[in-house]
Amino acid sequence: MFEPATTALLRAVLDEVCKDVSRFESGARAHVASKILEGATKCDTSPDRLTQIGREGSP
Repeated sequence: MFEPATTALLRAVLDEVCKDVSRFESGARAHVASKILEGATKCDTSPDRLTQIGREGSP
C-alpha cells in the first residue's frame, strides 16, 4: 500500500494524463491508472516520470 501523499500524487497524475478523457471512459482511465501504478510499484514515483508513463499508456 502507498503512503497518503503518494496516493494523492498518483491521483493527480491520473487526472492530468486523462484530462481530455471523459470520466465515463472508465476502461481507458483504468488502463492508464494501471500503467501509473505499475511504475509506482517499481519505486518510480517522480511526478514527471509517472506522467510520462501514464501518457505512454494513454489511448
